[in-house]
Formats: sequence, C-alpha cells, structure tokens
Amino acid sequence: MILSFVADERKILTAKELHTSVAMKQYAWWKVCVKEFTYCRSIQRIEENSDLTLNIDRNSNESAFNFGVLDRNGSAVHCRENDFRSKIVNKIADEVLQGGVPKDHPAAVGEEGPEEKHVDIGRTRQDMNLARQIVSFLPPFVPSSSTRVTNEQCIKDSERYLQELDDLALWALLMHDSSAKLPPGLLNGNVNQYGDLDQCLNVRSPRKGGVIKGRYCLTTMSFHLSDPDHPLLSHVRELLLSHGMLRSELDDPGHRVPRFSAVHWALCVPASCNSSDVQLALADTLQKHAEGTGITFKVRVAAGMCQTKDDKLHLPLSTIIVSLVFVVVTAFAAFATACDLNWSSAEQKLSTWRKLVQAFSLRKNAVALFSLSRSTDDIESVHGVRAINALLLLVAHKCMAFFFNPYTNRTVMTEDLGRSWTSFTRGACLYTDVFIMLSGMLTSYSFYKQLERKKRLDVPWEYLSRLMRLVPNLVALILFCTFILPWTGTGPLWNQVVQHHSDICKNTWWHNFLFIHNYFGFESMCLTHTHHLGIDTQLFFLSPLFVYAAWRWPRIGFSVLAGVASVSTALRYGVTYSKRLSYFVIYGSSTKQLFQSADLSYTLPAHRATAYVIGIALGFGLRYCGRDYRLKKMHFTLGWTTAVVCFYMAIISPAHMASRYYVYNPTEAANFAAFAPIFCCLFLAWIIFMSYIGHGGLLGRVLSWRGFLVTTRLSYAFYLVQFPIFFYGVGKNRVTQSYSVLLLIDVPEMMVIIAASILLTLLFDLPFQNIRKIMQELKAVE
Repeated sequence: MILSFVADERKILTAKELHTSVAMKQYAWWKVCVKEFTYCRSIQRIEENSDLTLNIDRNSNESAFNFGVLDRNGSAVHCRENDFRSKIVNKIADEVLQGGVPKDHPAAVGEEGPEEKHVDIGRTRQDMNLARQIVSFLPPFVPSSSTRVTNEQCIKDSERYLQELDDLALWALLMHDSSAKLPPGLLNGNVNQYGDLDQCLNVRSPRKGGVIKGRYCLTTMSFHLSDPDHPLLSHVRELLLSHGMLRSELDDPGHRVPRFSAVHWALCVPASCNSSDVQLALADTLQKHAEGTGITFKVRVAAGMCQTKDDKLHLPLSTIIVSLVFVVVTAFAAFATACDLNWSSAEQKLSTWRKLVQAFSLRKNAVALFSLSRSTDDIESVHGVRAINALLLLVAHKCMAFFFNPYTNRTVMTEDLGRSWTSFTRGACLYTDVFIMLSGMLTSYSFYKQLERKKRLDVPWEYLSRLMRLVPNLVALILFCTFILPWTGTGPLWNQVVQHHSDICKNTWWHNFLFIHNYFGFESMCLTHTHHLGIDTQLFFLSPLFVYAAWRWPRIGFSVLAGVASVSTALRYGVTYSKRLSYFVIYGSSTKQLFQSADLSYTLPAHRATAYVIGIALGFGLRYCGRDYRLKKMHFTLGWTTAVVCFYMAIISPAHMASRYYVYNPTEAANFAAFAPIFCCLFLAWIIFMSYIGHGGLLGRVLSWRGFLVTTRLSYAFYLVQFPIFFYGVGKNRVTQSYSVLLLIDVPEMMVIIAASILLTLLFDLPFQNIRKIMQELKAVE
C-alpha cells in the first residue's frame, strides 16, 4: 500500500521518505492518498498549540502507525491502530481538525502528483463518523490481524475488506454483518451464535485477478480459569456454559454427541483465508483481550466447518448412481403395482416370476402394512409394548439431538432438565434392552414351536430369513445417508453432523453389513444408532444353541441361560464400577465418559445378554403354559407386587440421579447398569405373560389394541430413519430458539419420520418379506 502525504505548501512525501518520527507543525495542510485504489481523502487544517507526531512501524507493515499529540511537557502520548485510516483520518478529523481546506489548496482542487491520481469521493463528515462508529462499536474480525498468518492473499483481501468497510462498501458491510456479535443473555447460556450463513456465502466483490467471496467458519472455543475457585468468575462460567450439563473438550467427537461446554461462534472472512488462518487470528485476538484476566482460551476451527458457496456445485458420480438406484426401485415398484392391478387376484395361479414382480407392488404391500388381522399364534400385547417403547426411545434420541441447537435461554433449559422427571430420557439404555428382550422372546417362541413340530431347527434358513429381514432396509439407509443426504442441504453444523457421518460411512460401511460395527466404537461407527442391530444379530446367531439346549435338556439348558445372564450382569457391574462409567446420563457427564460407557459395555453383546436371556425364558414360558394357564390368587398377587417393585427399581428409584446437584457415585452407577435392565424386563415380561393368559386387565387390553399391529410393521424402519431426520434438522438449523419443553414435540418432524418409515417399509422391507415367503413356499415344495 503506497501512501502520499501532501504537507507544507504542496510538498509531497511518500511513506518511505518519512523519517521514523516526523513533527507535523500547526497549520499544516495534509492529504492522505492510497495509490492502489486510486482513492484520495482530504484531511483538514490542523489548528493546535501542540505538535502532532507520526511514527511509521516498518517491522509490521506500512499501514501500521503510531501517532499521538505532544503534551505540555513535550512528551508524546501515543496510541496504536492497524488501520491507518481509522487512526489518521478519523481520529485527526474528529479530535484535532475544525476547519476546511482552502479552495486554492491542492487538497481542495484535486491536483495530481506525477504518479498518483487523486480522486475526491466527496465523503462527508457524517460518513466518516458512521464508519468509525461501526468499526469501534462492532470491531470487524480479519485473519490479517495476527502476525502468525502468512497467507498473502488472505492478508491482502482482509486489508481490502477493512478499507472498504471504512468506506461503507455494501459487500464489506454484508461480510461484517454476517459474523456473530455479542448478544444479550450470555449468562443465560446464549453463547452459541451462528451469524448469517446465507448472507456470508453470497458476498461478492470484484478485485484485481478475481473476486473476493465470503467464507463462513463456525469456530469452536472453550475457556478455562487459572483459578477454578474464583468466587465470581467460576459462577459466571457456570452460567455461560449452562451449568455444564454435558462436559466436553474440543477434541471430543461432535457428530453424534454435542460438544455442549464449547462455544460455537460464526465468522465471515474472505474466501482466500483458510481455517488455519482463522484459527490463528482468533486465538491471538482472544489471547490479547484475555491477557491478565486469569482466563485462557482454546480455539479450534476445523476445515470442514468452513464453507463457501462453491463447495457443492457438482454432484459426484457416486451420488448420481445411488440416486438412479432409488429412482429405478421406485419405478419398478410403480411397474409392479400396475402389473398387480391387471393380473388375477388368485395368487396361486401366478407363475413364480410374476409373484416376484408382485412382491414389489405398492398396492399389495400397503394392504399388508395397514391390515388389522392377526394370526392365531400372535402375542397381542407385544405390539403395544413395542409401540410405547419405540416412542420413549424416540424422545430419548430427540433429546440428544436437542442439545446441539443454540437457545437464548439454554441455562433455563438445563435447569429444567435437571429435574427428577427427566429420568425417563436419561436411561435410554433401558428401552434398547426391552427391544433385545422382545427379540429373544419372539425367537424362542418361534423356535419352540418348530422343535415341538419337527424336533429340529433349520438353522441356515433361519439365518437367511433374519438377514432378509434386516439387510434391505439397512442397505437403503446407508446408501441414502452416505451419498444423497449430504447434498440435500446446508447449515452451520451441516458438515459436522451430516457430512462427517457420511465420510465415516464411506470407510466403515462393510462393518454394518457384517453386523460387527458395534465392536469398532461410537466415534468411527457408521449410523451409530444401529449398534443395536449388531448386538441383536450376534445374540440371534447364538439363539438356536440356547433354545435347543433349553428344550432338549431343560435343567442343563436353563442353568446355562442363568449362568450367561449372571456373567453378563457381573460384566456390566464390574466395568461400570472400575472404569467409572454410567449407563444413566447424569448431570455433568463428560463426553468421554459417555463414549467409554458405550464402547466398553453398552455396545457389547456379552454385556447385554441378560435381557435376551429373559426374553428366551419368557418365550418358553408362554409356549409351556399356554393361553389357558391359571394362576392361584396368591401367585397373582405376588406377581403383580413384584412387577410394581421392579417398575419402581427400574424407573422411579434412579430418578434422584437426574438432579442437577447429584454427585456421581460409582456404586449407584454400577447398580443401575447391572440391575435396572433386569427390573425393567421383568416388569414388562409379567405384563406380557398376564395379557397372554387373559388376566392383563385394562392395561392388557390397551396394549393389545389392533392398531398397534401397524406400528409393529413400521417399527424397524421407524427406528432406522429417526436419527438421520433428527440430525438433518440440526444440520440445517440457522436460528437461535427460545427453549420450551414443547420443542420436543415437533409435529412436522414426526410426520416426516412416519412418512419415511412407511416409504422405506413399502419399497424395501415388505417386498423382501414377500420374496422370503415365496422362497419358503418353493422350499416346502421341494
């Protein structure tokens, strides 16, 4: 940047010609010009009794100045700024100058020097004041403010941005306006500020050799106190971080569990500046302001959290191919529906290939999905238990996504969620244990019937049947979430909760198809919520051995089952106590503790087998007792009393652990992990058994409502699609909301989940169930 100074009767001095300190005497005439932008600015007459000194700091850059006014003793009072205009032009104009430039002075008539073209833009004093107020009251952020930034183009574009912001250029104002600003309510937890992503991405300004575009970066910061027990700062920090309901570090994975105690702050910078430039500059800026305060900052700006408008202009070939696959499947379903409407309704007259085509008929599958007819061998109350359990699990999963979003009153939210009634969402592991129990029950109930009729189990067929039930939906979801979903939107957290998960699936998808993904940890697991499928499938592969042993040698078989359940319970207790884990999400849990609880226990079938064994025993009990089984009154009373006690121990007793003031106790955590699943499963097992033999009362009749048959058919797809839809909403969210517990009840989102579940069931689940039935018929003929 080349500066020209017009002083003392038309004498022109360039910046390089000035001495280290130049005394500017009173009544001097000044003009400051910028050759690079052919821009000229008039500085008016100095009328002061004291001298004005101008110092050029050559070590930083030529636009960095020290200047000040000599006091009455002759000592210079210095101040420092990086923008020469805000210091030289605005400061002098507002504090020193009073009059105007004489009409005959070069600064007024606009005479040109031999090289510089002086252009008078007619900037008014009001414009200068407005620019100064914007810069001083809402200081802009530029990566060039850090001496550690060496990106030359970034430095040039940043300086251009500051210069044109001072000139009130619209594009610079838009960039400045897009960055987050200090909001009200910081002590109410309103610390996460997303700025304006769309406005930032739309910033454009021509420059020599290209265009200055906006780059949106969502930075992540944490701050710590040198004195954690400081009476004031510690309390302020607690309010800023909403009492630390979930404690996290900057290096914690943030794609499925939020970095709750970190601060997200949006910055809009020139696109030539990369994430490293922003991180260095932001760290230096925060350190400068925090110096001497006892507060230290850590800053992280991940490359994936910076985005420009050009990031998603071209669809990759993989996305196009996968999209065509879904189009072909949908088109084939429409074709099958048209064929089904024209073929005979007598399916036994259809050839095998026509039956295979008809298996994809939307009409046929819709009728099957919404049918309320049940088989004579149905366990009626299971459908109601499954539906209610699925709804509770949905709420628990929603809470995890809930914590990603910014709220103006997040501290109020965490105080509200620190009450005992929230325990039903804190112990979400209980709901997955119920699904494991139901799976074991239905498996043993079916296998027992086969053993009674055929005296053997067709294990290969059972395995194949199981895979045909699970794989099609899983494949469709992985393909969609990996190759299509990342291209359906944008948002401040989009790359973190959607794109990053897609990248993981591209590398680890085969783990899911082999149903071993639960052994590789939450951090690197594709579709983390499907860990349950791995656990359930691995236990299912062992179920023929368990069921056959219990049927063929009851005492030995049930002794083995009891031993497996005992070992599984002991494993949960031991690792929870020794590693200080927690199945229950207590107030103040750390992200590290949650991930360790999942990786070391929650996702391992050996630690979850207790619920499956209870289910196997329940399935045997239902078959052995039959529907006409009669209980004595004493047994009836004892059973219901035990069930109520189990409900209390599983749901009510741990409620105190949800309190904001609860202090982690490894013994209580181990007791919950080991015994709460047992109590919960025994409570529901008793209800299912009593409903099966006709003594379930009103509760049994409600759970046996025929409408729950539809929810059972949708339950698998419902379980699969909810997390991607939750995080689609988190990724696209651009606004800060005011917390209300009613936000958990998002009717449009629920409608989308139900619609996606129906679509996935009609296009993939039921068609392959029809194919399985056709294969079974062919197998029976042979």
